[in-house]
Amino acid sequence: MRPPSSLRLARWGTVLALGGGVTGAALAFTNPGLEEFEGFAGDQLAELAVEEVCAKRLPMPLQLAIQNCPELIRSQHKVLGDLARRNTRRQNFGLFSLYRTQIGGPSVLPFLDLPVYRVLTVAAAGRFKILSTSSDNDPEKASAAGVPW
Repeated sequence: MRPPSSLRLARWGTVLALGGGVTGAALAFTNPGLEEFEGFAGDQLAELAVEEVCAKRLPMPLQLAIQNCPELIRSQHKVLGDLARRNTRRQNFGLFSLYRTQIGGPSVLPFLDLPVYRVLTVAAAGRFKILSTSSDNDPEKASAAGVPW
């Protein structure tokens, strides 16, 4: 004899609620914090700095003085991560976090004309994913991103 459909529905509801609770708890437990973000951001900023500074903005006298610009900048990923952390606002939603970073301009390197970069990153399940980026270099992209800064 089969149980009434309302009882079966209640059992499925309980199973789904328990499964959702376990999944939610696992996501909340694996939501990366500021220390992990600092490492991620340091690596991302180092690569951006290699592209922007070494390839485009380093004055000629410094190009002659610095033998291996990419290696020099990549060795500073911890300092860059700390800089990113100090210029980031985190919104923790338990299951995931949003990180809003605004960095660059004359406050970083006064002798270089660096743009201001804005990055929106989501963190969940132990991972980071950049959702949007914009910079003063690309006003069309900045306005198209639609990110409220």
